[in-house]
Amino acid sequence: MLVYGHCGGCTDTGVCCNTKILPDFIPEKQVSINKSKWHENAVGIVKTILERMPPDPSSCSGGLYVGNVGVGYMLYYLSSLEAFQNERQEFLEHASLYAKVNTDYIGRGRMTSDPLCSFILGQAGVMALCSLLCKVTGDGKSFDQYCAKYAQLAEKCKKIDFFGRKGSDELFVGRAGYLCGILMLQQKTGVKVIGDDVLTSLWRTIIASGRKGAEKQKSSPKSPLMYAYYDTEYLGAAHGLSSILQMLLSFPEILKSDPAAEQDIRRTVDFMLSLEQDGNYPPAMDEADPRYRRLEEHELVHWCHGAPGVVYMFARAYKVWGDQKYLDACLRCGEVTWRKGLLKKGPGICHGVAGNGYVFLLLYRLTGDHKHLHRAQQFAEFLFTEEFQRGARVPDTPFSLFEGYAGTVCFLADLIQPDKAEFPLFNVIF
Repeated sequence: MLVYGHCGGCTDTGVCCNTKILPDFIPEKQVSINKSKWHENAVGIVKTILERMPPDPSSCSGGLYVGNVGVGYMLYYLSSLEAFQNERQEFLEHASLYAKVNTDYIGRGRMTSDPLCSFILGQAGVMALCSLLCKVTGDGKSFDQYCAKYAQLAEKCKKIDFFGRKGSDELFVGRAGYLCGILMLQQKTGVKVIGDDVLTSLWRTIIASGRKGAEKQKSSPKSPLMYAYYDTEYLGAAHGLSSILQMLLSFPEILKSDPAAEQDIRRTVDFMLSLEQDGNYPPAMDEADPRYRRLEEHELVHWCHGAPGVVYMFARAYKVWGDQKYLDACLRCGEVTWRKGLLKKGPGICHGVAGNGYVFLLLYRLTGDHKHLHRAQQFAEFLFTEEFQRGARVPDTPFSLFEGYAGTVCFLADLIQPDKAEFPLFNVIF
């Protein structure tokens, strides 16, 4: 299932085709999910991934994002689903091999380009996967050890600017990512990996950092909280404001204990809402002014930059505050994704078709409306068409979790169980 060409990365553009070719939902027609078909397709792709991106030190770099440990997470996730119980043991055995090659890689002093506490790109993500695997296989002693290692990494991100201009708060390498791992481990194992006092301290440091960033905000209008990654005030999920807010909203007990912080978060969420441009969102503050918006053919409609990633922040805001305007914003994100979300950049979840398909699974969970389930299945079907095979590009890491087919497999698996679907590594509906 490979396609031709080359992927230009997150900030490159490219809509593969007009979604008018996809039949939209007909209210009178029942939406039927062919579970056996998607199971077969997912298992077939897994076999290819195991062959083409094996647990080898040469593909450890890049963490959960594009490293082979992301394949390990995919295997772990499939093993947890009812539809893959016949493959469960095999998948867990393979996942353990991916985990081991990465712990060995770390043990040899590798994986050092990003902070140790980096969840998506660094060592924290490896520790998180090892914890999950030990929990599910019943190795309680090793589970405790890996959780302890993850908890120790909190010390690395206590300083407000521990990673300097590279971004101390964002999702990939900063505090938001570290908290994302904490949340995932708590949701999937039932264990609080770090103490409430440390967790609260890190959460409040993100607030303090955001207020500090707002004081020196380069662009107008102003937001109560603002963050920068390499001196750019990004807004999307990959490095920007929306995913940081999403993680702040994912700890409601802490949120409710600090009314001033909650007010700043809500005002910042509403600030994001004010930046909407025909259902989509600019990638960074320097494009927030409508005078500088991109031409439609260069618009970014990706998870990493644009509505398909921002939607998770609004979904979380809706779950926390129950305000209809946030659900309405989610629905508009869905509409722009339906119109413009078939990307020529490959199958992945960061800037590919599967990542945009996840928007509809999220909306289905939020609303129960079968229109969104239909649209998710249409995006999945498109991945197997000749047009996609011929017209889409091959990502730099075509079998990885975020750029490639490992994330696509997660999407296909979640199509089988849409009531429980979750974007890899985080679940915003709880």
